[in-house]
Amino acid sequence: MARSGVLERRIAEASKEGDDDKCLIQISDFPGGDKTFELVAKFCYGVKLELTASNVVHLRCAAKHLEMTEEYGEGNLISQTGKFFNQVVFKSWKYSIKALQCCDEVLKYADEFNITKKCIESLSMRALADPNLFGGPMQSPGGSVLWNGISTGAKPEQTSSDWWYEDASMLSFALFKRLITLMDSRGIRQDIIAGSLIYYTRKHLPVLKRRHSGSSSMIKPLSSGSHVLSEEEQKHLLEEIQKLELPCMQKRLVPTKFFVDMLIIAKILKASQSCIENLEKRIGMQLDQATLEDLVMPSFSQTMETLYDVDSVQRIVDHFLGKEYQSMPLGASTSCSSVENRNLNGSPQSMTAVGKLIDRYLAEVASDVNLKIAKFQALASSVPEYARLLDDGLYRAIDIYIKDHPWLAETEREDLCRLLDCQKLSPEACTHAAQNERLPLRIIVQVLFIEQLQLKASIAGCFPVSDSLDGGGSRKLGSNGFSGESTKGGGWEAAVRENQDLKVGMDRMRMRVCELEKECSNMRQEIEKLDKTTKGVGASGSSSKTWENVSKKLGFGTISLKSHQMGSAQKGSRLKSNNENVKVEKLKDVKEHHGKL
Repeated sequence: MARSGVLERRIAEASKEGDDDKCLIQISDFPGGDKTFELVAKFCYGVKLELTASNVVHLRCAAKHLEMTEEYGEGNLISQTGKFFNQVVFKSWKYSIKALQCCDEVLKYADEFNITKKCIESLSMRALADPNLFGGPMQSPGGSVLWNGISTGAKPEQTSSDWWYEDASMLSFALFKRLITLMDSRGIRQDIIAGSLIYYTRKHLPVLKRRHSGSSSMIKPLSSGSHVLSEEEQKHLLEEIQKLELPCMQKRLVPTKFFVDMLIIAKILKASQSCIENLEKRIGMQLDQATLEDLVMPSFSQTMETLYDVDSVQRIVDHFLGKEYQSMPLGASTSCSSVENRNLNGSPQSMTAVGKLIDRYLAEVASDVNLKIAKFQALASSVPEYARLLDDGLYRAIDIYIKDHPWLAETEREDLCRLLDCQKLSPEACTHAAQNERLPLRIIVQVLFIEQLQLKASIAGCFPVSDSLDGGGSRKLGSNGFSGESTKGGGWEAAVRENQDLKVGMDRMRMRVCELEKECSNMRQEIEKLDKTTKGVGASGSSSKTWENVSKKLGFGTISLKSHQMGSAQKGSRLKSNNENVKVEKLKDVKEHHGKL
Protein backbone atom coordinates (compact mmCIF):
# COMPACT_ATOMS: atom_id res chain seq x y z
CA MET A 1 0.00 0.00 0.00
CA ALA A 2 3.05 2.25 -0.17
CA ARG A 3 2.08 3.39 -3.67
CA SER A 4 -0.96 5.33 -2.31
CA GLY A 5 -0.60 8.41 -0.19
CA VAL A 6 -4.16 8.12 1.14
CA LEU A 7 -3.84 4.47 2.12
CA GLU A 8 -0.48 5.05 3.77
CA ARG A 9 -1.91 7.80 5.99
CA ARG A 10 -5.06 5.84 6.82
CA ILE A 11 -3.06 2.76 7.80
CA ALA A 12 -0.74 4.80 10.00
CA GLU A 13 -3.71 6.43 11.77
CA ALA A 14 -5.47 3.10 12.31
CA SER A 15 -2.32 1.52 13.70
CA LYS A 16 -1.98 4.20 16.36
CA GLU A 17 -5.58 3.93 17.50
CA GLY A 18 -6.05 0.14 17.41
CA ASP A 19 -4.15 -3.07 17.84
CA ASP A 20 -1.00 -3.70 15.90
CA ASP A 21 -2.31 -7.11 14.82
CA LYS A 22 -5.64 -5.80 13.40
CA CYS A 23 -5.95 -2.83 11.06
CA LEU A 24 -9.42 -2.12 9.60
CA ILE A 25 -9.91 0.73 7.10
CA GLN A 26 -13.28 1.71 5.62
CA ILE A 27 -13.29 3.43 2.21
CA SER A 28 -16.72 4.65 1.14
CA ASP A 29 -17.78 5.98 -2.26
CA PHE A 30 -14.78 4.51 -4.04
CA PRO A 31 -14.65 5.44 -7.79
CA GLY A 32 -15.56 2.40 -9.88
CA GLY A 33 -16.63 0.22 -6.97
CA ASP A 34 -15.25 -3.14 -5.89
CA LYS A 35 -13.89 -4.21 -9.27
CA THR A 36 -11.79 -1.08 -9.67
CA PHE A 37 -10.48 -1.37 -6.09
CA GLU A 38 -9.45 -4.96 -6.81
CA LEU A 39 -7.46 -3.84 -9.85
CA VAL A 40 -5.79 -1.08 -7.83
CA ALA A 41 -4.88 -3.54 -5.09
CA LYS A 42 -3.31 -5.91 -7.63
CA PHE A 43 -1.31 -3.04 -9.06
CA CYS A 44 -0.07 -2.15 -5.58
CA TYR A 45 1.14 -5.74 -5.13
CA GLY A 46 3.04 -5.70 -8.41
CA VAL A 47 0.52 -7.35 -10.72
CA LYS A 48 0.71 -5.92 -14.25
CA LEU A 49 -2.57 -4.35 -15.39
CA GLU A 50 -3.96 -4.37 -18.94
CA LEU A 51 -5.29 -0.89 -19.58
CA THR A 52 -8.25 -0.48 -22.00
CA ALA A 53 -10.61 2.29 -22.98
CA SER A 54 -13.23 0.61 -20.79
CA ASN A 55 -11.25 0.60 -17.52
CA VAL A 56 -8.80 3.44 -17.86
CA VAL A 57 -11.31 6.09 -16.72
CA HIS A 58 -12.14 4.20 -13.51
CA LEU A 59 -8.48 3.46 -12.80
CA ARG A 60 -7.51 7.07 -13.45
CA CYS A 61 -10.20 8.35 -11.05
CA ALA A 62 -9.18 5.77 -8.41
CA ALA A 63 -5.49 6.65 -8.77
CA LYS A 64 -6.31 10.36 -8.37
CA HIS A 65 -8.54 9.61 -5.41
CA LEU A 66 -5.81 7.54 -3.68
CA GLU A 67 -3.00 9.97 -4.58
CA MET A 68 -0.97 7.35 -6.45
CA THR A 69 1.65 9.82 -7.69
CA GLU A 70 5.33 9.37 -8.55
CA GLU A 71 6.17 10.54 -5.03
CA TYR A 72 5.01 7.15 -3.74
CA GLY A 73 6.60 5.03 -6.46
CA GLU A 74 8.11 5.26 -9.89
CA GLY A 75 5.73 4.40 -12.74
CA ASN A 76 2.76 4.80 -10.46
CA LEU A 77 -0.85 4.39 -11.62
CA ILE A 78 -1.49 8.08 -12.32
CA SER A 79 1.42 8.34 -14.72
CA GLN A 80 0.57 5.05 -16.47
CA THR A 81 -3.09 5.97 -17.02
CA GLY A 82 -2.05 9.45 -18.19
CA LYS A 83 0.26 7.97 -20.83
CA PHE A 84 -2.48 5.62 -22.02
CA PHE A 85 -4.90 8.52 -22.43
CA ASN A 86 -2.42 10.61 -24.42
CA GLN A 87 -0.99 7.82 -26.56
CA VAL A 88 -4.11 5.70 -27.21
CA VAL A 89 -7.45 7.16 -26.15
CA PHE A 90 -7.13 10.76 -27.29
CA LYS A 91 -5.75 9.70 -30.69
CA SER A 92 -8.81 7.62 -31.56
CA TRP A 93 -12.43 8.65 -32.03
CA LYS A 94 -13.62 5.19 -31.08
CA TYR A 95 -11.63 5.01 -27.86
CA SER A 96 -12.55 8.58 -26.92
CA ILE A 97 -16.24 7.75 -27.28
CA LYS A 98 -15.82 4.63 -25.18
CA ALA A 99 -13.91 6.47 -22.47
CA LEU A 100 -16.50 9.25 -22.43
CA GLN A 101 -19.24 6.67 -21.96
CA CYS A 102 -17.38 5.32 -18.94
CA CYS A 103 -17.21 8.81 -17.47
CA ASP A 104 -20.97 8.62 -16.84
CA GLU A 105 -20.42 5.97 -14.17
CA VAL A 106 -17.96 8.13 -12.23
CA LEU A 107 -19.06 11.54 -13.48
CA LYS A 108 -18.38 13.39 -10.24
CA TYR A 109 -14.76 12.25 -10.13
CA ALA A 110 -14.31 12.44 -13.91
CA ASP A 111 -15.36 16.08 -13.87
CA GLU A 112 -13.24 16.80 -10.83
CA PHE A 113 -10.14 15.39 -12.49
CA ASN A 114 -10.95 16.97 -15.93
CA ILE A 115 -11.23 13.58 -17.61
CA THR A 116 -14.64 14.34 -19.13
CA LYS A 117 -13.51 17.67 -20.48
CA LYS A 118 -10.43 16.18 -22.13
CA CYS A 119 -12.45 13.38 -23.75
CA ILE A 120 -14.96 15.87 -25.17
CA GLU A 121 -12.16 18.08 -26.48
CA SER A 122 -10.57 15.04 -28.09
CA LEU A 123 -13.81 14.16 -29.88
CA SER A 124 -14.22 17.76 -30.95
CA MET A 125 -10.71 17.81 -32.43
CA ARG A 126 -11.37 14.55 -34.27
CA ALA A 127 -14.54 16.05 -35.72
CA LEU A 128 -12.70 19.24 -36.70
CA ALA A 129 -10.30 17.12 -38.72
CA ASP A 130 -13.19 16.08 -41.00
CA PRO A 131 -13.46 18.68 -43.80
CA ASN A 132 -17.02 17.58 -44.62
CA LEU A 133 -18.19 19.22 -41.42
CA PHE A 134 -16.94 22.58 -42.75
CA GLY A 135 -18.02 22.29 -46.37
CA GLY A 136 -15.26 20.05 -47.79
CA PRO A 137 -11.50 20.42 -48.47
CA MET A 138 -10.03 22.91 -50.89
CA GLN A 139 -9.91 21.43 -54.39
CA SER A 140 -8.19 22.32 -57.62
CA PRO A 141 -10.20 22.89 -60.82
CA GLY A 142 -9.43 19.29 -61.74
CA GLY A 143 -11.00 18.00 -58.55
CA SER A 144 -7.82 16.97 -56.68
CA VAL A 145 -7.08 17.98 -53.08
CA LEU A 146 -4.94 21.06 -52.55
CA TRP A 147 -2.15 21.15 -49.95
CA ASN A 148 -0.69 24.62 -49.36
CA GLY A 149 -2.11 25.62 -52.73
CA ILE A 150 -0.40 22.73 -54.54
CA SER A 151 -2.41 19.98 -56.18
CA THR A 152 -1.64 16.60 -54.59
CA GLY A 153 -3.39 14.58 -57.28
CA ALA A 154 -5.44 12.76 -54.67
CA LYS A 155 -9.19 12.65 -55.09
CA PRO A 156 -11.30 13.69 -52.07
CA GLU A 157 -13.01 10.86 -50.25
CA GLN A 158 -16.79 10.95 -50.42
CA THR A 159 -17.85 10.51 -46.81
CA SER A 160 -21.12 11.46 -45.20
CA SER A 161 -21.16 14.33 -42.72
CA ASP A 162 -23.32 12.33 -40.30
CA TRP A 163 -20.81 9.52 -39.73
CA TRP A 164 -20.48 10.43 -36.04
CA TYR A 165 -24.21 10.60 -35.25
CA GLU A 166 -24.53 6.98 -34.15
CA ASP A 167 -21.46 7.07 -31.89
CA ALA A 168 -22.58 10.30 -30.25
CA SER A 169 -26.07 8.93 -29.70
CA MET A 170 -24.65 6.30 -27.32
CA LEU A 171 -23.75 9.01 -24.81
CA SER A 172 -26.01 10.23 -22.04
CA PHE A 173 -27.82 13.45 -22.85
CA ALA A 174 -25.73 15.45 -20.37
CA LEU A 175 -22.53 14.45 -22.15
CA PHE A 176 -24.08 14.69 -25.61
CA LYS A 177 -25.19 18.24 -24.84
CA ARG A 178 -21.70 19.22 -23.77
CA LEU A 179 -20.24 17.60 -26.88
CA ILE A 180 -22.45 19.36 -29.45
CA THR A 181 -22.15 22.66 -27.58
CA LEU A 182 -18.36 22.52 -27.82
CA MET A 183 -18.48 21.40 -31.46
CA ASP A 184 -20.77 24.31 -32.26
CA SER A 185 -18.40 26.77 -30.58
CA ARG A 186 -15.52 25.33 -32.62
CA GLY A 187 -17.24 26.22 -35.88
CA ILE A 188 -18.86 23.01 -37.09
CA ARG A 189 -21.76 23.68 -39.45
CA GLN A 190 -24.97 24.30 -37.56
CA ASP A 191 -27.09 22.13 -39.83
CA ILE A 192 -24.79 19.22 -38.88
CA ILE A 193 -25.38 19.98 -35.19
CA ALA A 194 -29.14 20.11 -35.80
CA GLY A 195 -29.02 16.76 -37.57
CA SER A 196 -27.18 15.14 -34.66
CA LEU A 197 -29.78 16.45 -32.20
CA ILE A 198 -32.65 15.07 -34.29
CA TYR A 199 -30.89 11.71 -34.65
CA TYR A 200 -30.25 11.47 -30.91
CA THR A 201 -33.84 12.36 -30.01
CA ARG A 202 -35.43 9.93 -32.44
CA LYS A 203 -33.22 7.11 -31.24
CA HIS A 204 -34.00 7.50 -27.55
CA LEU A 205 -37.70 8.33 -27.97
CA PRO A 206 -39.18 5.29 -29.75
CA VAL A 207 -42.55 6.96 -30.33
CA LEU A 208 -40.85 9.82 -32.14
CA LYS A 209 -38.91 7.33 -34.22
CA ARG A 210 -42.08 5.52 -35.31
CA ARG A 211 -43.73 8.81 -36.32
CA HIS A 212 -40.72 9.68 -38.47
CA SER A 213 -41.12 6.71 -40.78
CA GLY A 214 -39.40 8.49 -43.65
CA SER A 215 -35.85 8.27 -42.19
CA SER A 216 -36.30 5.68 -39.46
CA SER A 217 -34.23 3.21 -41.50
CA MET A 218 -31.21 5.50 -41.05
CA ILE A 219 -31.43 5.21 -37.27
CA LYS A 220 -29.93 2.04 -35.89
CA PRO A 221 -32.06 0.30 -33.26
CA LEU A 222 -30.81 0.03 -29.72
CA SER A 223 -28.83 -3.14 -29.10
CA SER A 224 -30.13 -5.79 -26.74
CA GLY A 225 -27.65 -4.71 -24.09
CA SER A 226 -28.58 -1.04 -24.31
CA HIS A 227 -30.73 0.54 -21.68
CA VAL A 228 -34.23 1.32 -22.93
CA LEU A 229 -35.59 4.44 -21.28
CA SER A 230 -38.73 4.18 -19.21
CA GLU A 231 -41.65 6.55 -19.76
CA GLU A 232 -40.50 8.75 -16.90
CA GLU A 233 -36.95 8.85 -18.29
CA GLN A 234 -38.27 9.64 -21.76
CA LYS A 235 -40.35 12.49 -20.35
CA HIS A 236 -37.30 13.86 -18.54
CA LEU A 237 -35.21 13.60 -21.71
CA LEU A 238 -37.84 15.39 -23.76
CA GLU A 239 -38.10 18.22 -21.24
CA GLU A 240 -34.32 18.61 -21.26
CA ILE A 241 -34.11 18.71 -25.05
CA GLN A 242 -36.78 21.40 -25.39
CA LYS A 243 -34.79 23.60 -22.99
CA LEU A 244 -31.79 23.73 -25.34
CA GLU A 245 -30.91 27.13 -26.75
CA LEU A 246 -28.54 26.18 -29.57
CA PRO A 247 -27.84 28.62 -32.41
CA CYS A 248 -29.20 26.07 -34.89
CA MET A 249 -32.57 26.32 -33.14
CA GLN A 250 -32.56 30.09 -33.08
CA LYS A 251 -31.71 30.16 -36.79
CA ARG A 252 -34.63 27.80 -37.55
CA LEU A 253 -32.42 24.99 -38.87
CA VAL A 254 -34.35 22.37 -36.89
CA PRO A 255 -37.44 21.33 -38.93
CA THR A 256 -40.84 22.35 -37.65
CA LYS A 257 -42.02 18.74 -37.94
CA PHE A 258 -39.45 17.75 -35.29
CA PHE A 259 -40.96 20.15 -32.76
CA VAL A 260 -44.50 19.06 -33.70
CA ASP A 261 -43.59 15.42 -33.09
CA MET A 262 -42.06 16.35 -29.76
CA LEU A 263 -45.23 18.27 -28.83
CA ILE A 264 -47.39 15.23 -29.55
CA ILE A 265 -45.13 12.96 -27.50
CA ALA A 266 -45.05 15.51 -24.67
CA LYS A 267 -48.83 15.28 -24.47
CA ILE A 268 -48.74 11.48 -24.62
CA LEU A 269 -46.15 11.32 -21.82
CA LYS A 270 -48.01 14.06 -19.90
CA ALA A 271 -45.03 16.38 -19.73
CA SER A 272 -45.10 19.60 -17.76
CA GLN A 273 -47.21 22.50 -18.95
CA SER A 274 -44.13 24.68 -19.35
CA CYS A 275 -42.62 22.07 -21.68
CA ILE A 276 -45.75 22.03 -23.86
CA GLU A 277 -45.94 25.83 -23.96
CA ASN A 278 -42.29 26.12 -24.94
CA LEU A 279 -42.73 23.61 -27.78
CA GLU A 280 -45.80 25.47 -29.04
CA LYS A 281 -43.81 28.67 -28.98
CA ARG A 282 -40.96 27.09 -30.96
CA ILE A 283 -43.44 25.86 -33.57
CA GLY A 284 -45.04 29.30 -33.73
CA MET A 285 -41.68 30.99 -34.31
CA GLN A 286 -41.28 29.05 -37.57
CA LEU A 287 -44.90 28.33 -38.49
CA ASP A 288 -44.31 29.55 -42.05
CA GLN A 289 -42.13 26.46 -42.58
CA ALA A 290 -44.83 24.03 -41.40
CA THR A 291 -47.01 21.86 -43.62
CA LEU A 292 -50.63 20.80 -43.29
CA GLU A 293 -49.52 17.36 -42.12
CA ASP A 294 -47.62 18.98 -39.27
CA LEU A 295 -50.63 20.86 -37.90
CA VAL A 296 -53.15 18.02 -38.09
CA MET A 297 -52.52 16.81 -34.55
CA PRO A 298 -54.93 14.50 -32.72
CA SER A 299 -56.59 15.71 -29.56
CA PHE A 300 -55.39 14.15 -26.31
CA SER A 301 -57.92 15.95 -24.14
CA GLN A 302 -59.70 13.84 -21.55
CA THR A 303 -63.06 15.23 -22.67
CA MET A 304 -62.32 14.39 -26.35
CA GLU A 305 -64.53 17.23 -27.55
CA THR A 306 -62.86 17.32 -30.96
CA LEU A 307 -60.86 14.94 -33.10
CA TYR A 308 -58.11 17.50 -33.69
CA ASP A 309 -56.14 19.68 -31.30
CA VAL A 310 -57.51 23.00 -32.55
CA ASP A 311 -56.71 24.80 -29.29
CA SER A 312 -53.02 24.04 -29.64
CA VAL A 313 -53.00 25.29 -33.24
CA GLN A 314 -54.72 28.48 -32.08
CA ARG A 315 -51.97 29.10 -29.52
CA ILE A 316 -49.29 28.35 -32.13
CA VAL A 317 -50.81 30.92 -34.49
CA ASP A 318 -50.95 33.46 -31.66
CA HIS A 319 -47.23 32.92 -31.00
CA PHE A 320 -46.46 33.43 -34.68
CA LEU A 321 -48.50 36.64 -34.84
CA GLY A 322 -46.85 37.85 -31.64
CA LYS A 323 -43.45 37.36 -33.22
CA GLU A 324 -44.54 39.14 -36.38
CA TYR A 325 -45.98 42.12 -34.53
CA GLN A 326 -42.83 42.43 -32.45
CA SER A 327 -40.83 42.75 -35.67
CA MET A 328 -42.94 45.69 -36.85
CA PRO A 329 -41.65 49.25 -36.56
CA LEU A 330 -42.59 51.19 -33.47
CA GLY A 331 -45.97 52.84 -33.87
CA ALA A 332 -47.00 50.82 -36.93
CA SER A 333 -50.64 49.79 -36.96
CA THR A 334 -51.82 46.22 -37.33
CA SER A 335 -54.54 47.01 -39.86
CA CYS A 336 -54.41 46.64 -43.62
CA SER A 337 -52.65 49.98 -43.90
CA SER A 338 -49.56 48.47 -42.29
CA VAL A 339 -48.77 46.26 -45.27
CA GLU A 340 -46.14 48.69 -46.54
CA ASN A 341 -44.44 48.73 -43.14
CA ARG A 342 -44.38 44.94 -43.05
CA ASN A 343 -42.87 44.81 -46.52
CA LEU A 344 -39.81 46.52 -45.06
CA ASN A 345 -39.38 43.66 -42.58
CA GLY A 346 -39.71 40.87 -45.15
CA SER A 347 -42.71 39.34 -43.34
CA PRO A 348 -45.51 39.45 -45.98
CA GLN A 349 -44.26 36.24 -47.58
CA SER A 350 -44.37 34.35 -44.31
CA MET A 351 -47.75 35.86 -43.43
CA THR A 352 -49.18 34.80 -46.79
CA ALA A 353 -47.80 31.29 -46.34
CA VAL A 354 -49.35 31.04 -42.88
CA GLY A 355 -52.67 32.39 -44.17
CA LYS A 356 -52.83 29.69 -46.82
CA LEU A 357 -51.77 27.05 -44.30
CA ILE A 358 -54.48 27.99 -41.80
CA ASP A 359 -57.16 28.03 -44.51
CA ARG A 360 -56.14 24.52 -45.55
CA TYR A 361 -56.14 23.42 -41.93
CA LEU A 362 -59.64 24.84 -41.43
CA ALA A 363 -60.85 22.93 -44.47
CA GLU A 364 -59.29 19.77 -43.04
CA VAL A 365 -60.87 20.02 -39.59
CA ALA A 366 -64.20 21.51 -40.73
CA SER A 367 -65.67 18.03 -41.23
CA ASP A 368 -65.38 17.33 -37.49
CA VAL A 369 -68.99 17.45 -36.29
CA ASN A 370 -67.82 18.19 -32.73
CA LEU A 371 -65.89 21.32 -33.73
CA LYS A 372 -67.65 24.31 -32.20
CA ILE A 373 -68.42 27.25 -34.44
CA ALA A 374 -66.74 29.61 -31.96
CA LYS A 375 -63.40 27.80 -32.29
CA PHE A 376 -63.69 27.75 -36.07
CA GLN A 377 -64.43 31.48 -36.17
CA ALA A 378 -61.66 32.31 -33.69
CA LEU A 379 -58.99 30.48 -35.70
CA ALA A 380 -60.21 31.87 -39.03
CA SER A 381 -60.36 35.45 -37.76
CA SER A 382 -56.92 35.26 -36.11
CA VAL A 383 -55.29 35.51 -39.54
CA PRO A 384 -55.01 39.19 -40.56
CA GLU A 385 -56.87 40.32 -43.66
CA TYR A 386 -53.71 41.25 -45.55
CA ALA A 387 -52.38 37.70 -45.09
CA ARG A 388 -55.04 36.43 -47.52
CA LEU A 389 -54.56 37.58 -51.10
CA LEU A 390 -57.65 35.56 -52.00
CA ASP A 391 -60.41 34.20 -49.78
CA ASP A 392 -60.97 31.07 -51.86
CA GLY A 393 -59.38 28.81 -49.23
CA LEU A 394 -61.45 30.34 -46.44
CA TYR A 395 -64.62 30.04 -48.55
CA ARG A 396 -63.93 26.35 -49.13
CA ALA A 397 -63.43 25.77 -45.39
CA ILE A 398 -66.67 27.60 -44.53
CA ASP A 399 -68.59 25.66 -47.17
CA ILE A 400 -67.33 22.33 -45.78
CA TYR A 401 -68.21 23.38 -42.24
CA ILE A 402 -71.76 24.39 -43.22
CA LYS A 403 -72.19 21.19 -45.21
CA ASP A 404 -71.11 18.94 -42.30
CA HIS A 405 -73.09 20.98 -39.75
CA PRO A 406 -76.55 21.15 -41.36
CA TRP A 407 -78.21 22.00 -38.05
CA LEU A 408 -76.71 25.50 -37.97
CA ALA A 409 -79.25 28.30 -37.70
CA GLU A 410 -79.50 30.95 -40.38
CA THR A 411 -77.98 33.56 -38.07
CA GLU A 412 -75.02 31.29 -37.34
CA ARG A 413 -74.42 30.78 -41.04
CA GLU A 414 -74.52 34.50 -41.62
CA ASP A 415 -72.05 35.09 -38.77
CA LEU A 416 -69.75 32.48 -40.28
CA CYS A 417 -69.95 34.00 -43.74
CA ARG A 418 -69.09 37.44 -42.37
CA LEU A 419 -65.52 36.16 -42.20
CA LEU A 420 -65.47 36.26 -46.00
CA ASP A 421 -64.50 39.25 -48.07
CA CYS A 422 -66.50 38.62 -51.24
CA GLN A 423 -64.37 41.12 -53.14
CA LYS A 424 -61.37 38.80 -52.65
CA LEU A 425 -63.05 35.75 -54.21
CA SER A 426 -61.80 34.53 -57.56
CA PRO A 427 -64.26 34.36 -60.50
CA GLU A 428 -64.47 30.58 -60.08
CA ALA A 429 -65.27 30.91 -56.37
CA CYS A 430 -67.88 33.60 -57.10
CA THR A 431 -69.58 31.33 -59.64
CA HIS A 432 -69.67 28.48 -57.14
CA ALA A 433 -70.95 30.72 -54.34
CA ALA A 434 -73.72 32.17 -56.49
CA GLN A 435 -75.07 28.65 -57.04
CA ASN A 436 -74.44 27.38 -53.51
CA GLU A 437 -77.77 26.71 -51.82
CA ARG A 438 -76.09 26.21 -48.44
CA LEU A 439 -75.01 29.83 -48.18
CA PRO A 440 -77.31 32.50 -46.74
CA LEU A 441 -79.28 34.46 -49.33
CA ARG A 442 -77.64 37.69 -48.23
CA ILE A 443 -74.20 36.36 -49.17
CA ILE A 444 -75.42 35.08 -52.54
CA VAL A 445 -76.89 38.51 -53.35
CA GLN A 446 -73.64 40.16 -52.31
CA VAL A 447 -71.64 37.83 -54.54
CA LEU A 448 -73.96 38.50 -57.49
CA PHE A 449 -73.68 42.23 -56.89
CA ILE A 450 -69.89 42.07 -56.80
CA GLU A 451 -69.87 40.03 -60.01
CA GLN A 452 -71.96 42.76 -61.59
CA LEU A 453 -69.51 45.41 -60.40
CA GLN A 454 -66.56 43.42 -61.72
CA LEU A 455 -68.27 43.05 -65.07
CA LYS A 456 -69.06 46.75 -65.12
CA ALA A 457 -65.44 47.61 -64.29
CA SER A 458 -64.09 45.27 -66.95
CA ILE A 459 -66.42 46.75 -69.58
CA ALA A 460 -65.54 50.29 -68.52
CA GLY A 461 -61.87 49.46 -68.79
CA CYS A 462 -62.29 48.51 -72.43
CA PHE A 463 -63.40 52.04 -73.44
CA PRO A 464 -61.51 55.34 -73.05
CA VAL A 465 -63.13 57.81 -70.68
CA SER A 466 -63.58 61.37 -71.90
CA ASP A 467 -61.85 64.07 -69.94
CA SER A 468 -65.07 66.04 -69.75
CA LEU A 469 -66.86 63.34 -67.73
CA ASP A 470 -65.23 64.37 -64.48
CA GLY A 471 -64.93 68.12 -64.85
CA GLY A 472 -61.92 67.92 -67.12
CA GLY A 473 -59.90 65.79 -64.68
CA SER A 474 -58.64 62.25 -65.20
CA ARG A 475 -59.14 59.25 -62.98
CA LYS A 476 -57.12 56.03 -63.23
CA LEU A 477 -57.26 52.91 -61.15
CA GLY A 478 -53.78 52.18 -59.91
CA SER A 479 -52.31 49.59 -57.61
CA ASN A 480 -52.93 51.76 -54.57
CA GLY A 481 -56.47 52.86 -55.48
CA PHE A 482 -57.54 55.92 -57.46
CA SER A 483 -54.70 58.15 -58.62
CA GLY A 484 -54.83 61.51 -60.30
CA GLU A 485 -56.90 64.57 -59.36
CA SER A 486 -59.85 66.34 -60.91
CA THR A 487 -60.77 69.97 -60.85
CA LYS A 488 -63.85 69.26 -58.74
CA GLY A 489 -62.51 67.44 -55.71
CA GLY A 490 -60.18 64.73 -57.04
CA GLY A 491 -60.52 61.01 -57.69
CA TRP A 492 -60.82 60.15 -54.00
CA GLU A 493 -64.08 62.08 -53.61
CA ALA A 494 -65.46 60.42 -56.73
CA ALA A 495 -64.53 57.03 -55.30
CA VAL A 496 -66.33 57.84 -52.05
CA ARG A 497 -69.45 58.94 -53.93
CA GLU A 498 -69.38 55.82 -56.07
CA ASN A 499 -69.00 53.67 -52.99
CA GLN A 500 -72.04 55.33 -51.41
CA ASP A 501 -74.06 54.76 -54.57
CA LEU A 502 -73.09 51.10 -54.54
CA LYS A 503 -74.23 50.75 -50.93
CA VAL A 504 -77.59 52.35 -51.76
CA GLY A 505 -78.02 50.03 -54.73
CA MET A 506 -77.22 47.02 -52.60
CA ASP A 507 -79.79 48.07 -49.98
CA ARG A 508 -82.46 48.46 -52.66
CA MET A 509 -81.63 45.07 -54.07
CA ARG A 510 -81.93 43.51 -50.62
CA MET A 511 -85.37 45.06 -50.15
CA ARG A 512 -86.50 43.82 -53.54
CA VAL A 513 -85.27 40.31 -52.72
CA CYS A 514 -87.27 40.34 -49.47
CA GLU A 515 -90.41 41.39 -51.37
CA LEU A 516 -89.91 38.62 -53.91
CA GLU A 517 -89.50 36.10 -51.11
CA LYS A 518 -92.83 37.12 -49.57
CA GLU A 519 -94.66 36.96 -52.91
CA CYS A 520 -93.10 33.58 -53.66
CA SER A 521 -94.28 32.16 -50.33
CA ASN A 522 -97.83 33.47 -50.92
CA MET A 523 -97.86 31.89 -54.37
CA ARG A 524 -96.73 28.61 -52.90
CA GLN A 525 -99.61 28.67 -50.40
CA GLU A 526 -102.18 29.43 -53.15
CA ILE A 527 -100.88 26.57 -55.29
CA GLU A 528 -101.13 24.21 -52.34
CA LYS A 529 -104.78 25.26 -51.89
CA LEU A 530 -105.44 24.43 -55.56
CA ASP A 531 -104.14 20.90 -55.03
CA LYS A 532 -106.51 20.39 -52.12
CA THR A 533 -109.71 21.44 -53.95
CA THR A 534 -112.31 18.78 -54.83
CA LYS A 535 -113.59 17.89 -58.32
CA GLY A 536 -117.08 18.97 -59.61
CA VAL A 537 -118.95 22.07 -60.53
CA GLY A 538 -118.57 23.67 -57.16
CA ALA A 539 -114.96 22.69 -57.18
CA SER A 540 -114.44 24.25 -60.61
CA GLY A 541 -116.06 27.46 -59.45
CA SER A 542 -113.89 27.69 -56.38
CA SER A 543 -110.83 26.66 -58.37
CA SER A 544 -111.48 29.38 -60.93
CA LYS A 545 -111.77 31.89 -58.11
CA THR A 546 -108.53 30.62 -56.53
CA TRP A 547 -106.78 30.72 -59.90
CA GLU A 548 -107.96 34.29 -60.29
CA ASN A 549 -106.26 35.15 -56.98
CA VAL A 550 -103.04 33.44 -58.09
CA SER A 551 -103.20 35.26 -61.40
CA LYS A 552 -103.52 38.53 -59.57
CA LYS A 553 -100.38 37.67 -57.57
CA LEU A 554 -98.54 37.02 -60.78
CA GLY A 555 -99.72 40.35 -62.21
CA PHE A 556 -101.52 39.10 -65.35
CA GLY A 557 -104.85 37.84 -63.97
CA THR A 558 -106.88 41.00 -64.78
CA ILE A 559 -105.64 41.15 -68.35
CA SER A 560 -106.46 37.50 -68.96
CA LEU A 561 -109.99 37.80 -67.57
CA LYS A 562 -110.72 40.95 -69.55
CA SER A 563 -109.47 39.43 -72.73
CA HIS A 564 -111.65 36.36 -72.07
CA GLN A 565 -114.74 38.53 -71.54
CA MET A 566 -114.04 40.58 -74.66
CA GLY A 567 -113.65 37.42 -76.68
CA SER A 568 -117.01 36.06 -75.42
CA ALA A 569 -118.81 39.34 -76.22
CA GLN A 570 -117.41 39.43 -79.74
CA LYS A 571 -118.42 35.84 -80.32
CA GLY A 572 -122.02 36.62 -79.14
CA SER A 573 -122.36 39.67 -81.41
CA ARG A 574 -121.19 37.64 -84.41
CA LEU A 575 -123.87 34.98 -83.74
CA LYS A 576 -126.59 37.64 -83.40
CA SER A 577 -125.72 39.33 -86.69
CA ASN A 578 -125.72 36.00 -88.52
CA ASN A 579 -129.27 35.21 -87.27
CA GLU A 580 -130.57 38.59 -88.45
CA ASN A 581 -129.12 38.08 -91.93
CA VAL A 582 -130.86 34.73 -92.22
CA LYS A 583 -134.21 36.28 -91.33
CA VAL A 584 -133.86 39.06 -93.94
CA GLU A 585 -133.09 36.57 -96.70
CA LYS A 586 -136.18 34.50 -95.81
CA LEU A 587 -138.45 37.59 -96.05
CA LYS A 588 -137.05 38.45 -99.49
CA ASP A 589 -137.87 34.93 -100.72
CA VAL A 590 -141.48 35.19 -99.48
CA LYS A 591 -142.03 38.57 -101.23
CA GLU A 592 -140.68 37.26 -104.54
CA HIS A 593 -142.97 34.23 -104.33
CA HIS A 594 -146.10 36.48 -103.80
CA GLY A 595 -145.17 38.64 -106.76
CA LYS A 596 -145.09 35.70 -109.10
CA LEU A 597 -148.53 34.64 -107.99
